[in-house]
Amino acid sequence: MAQCPMCRMSAESNLEHGGTMGRGLNKGILYILSLPYLLVLTLGIVWYRNKKRNAQEEL
Repeated sequence: MAQCPMCRMSAESNLEHGGTMGRGLNKGILYILSLPYLLVLTLGIVWYRNKKRNAQEEL
């Protein structure tokens, strides 16, 4: 789904001949795309917890 035309042709050709490379390629692309979102989410949670903890210490 999220592939360049050359990768897509290679994966489709492999799948037509009974291979499973295309499925692994799609999973790998989705894995790589999810990492920046997870990193930003983690940093946001850490920032929020630190801000909340500092606000409680000021009281």
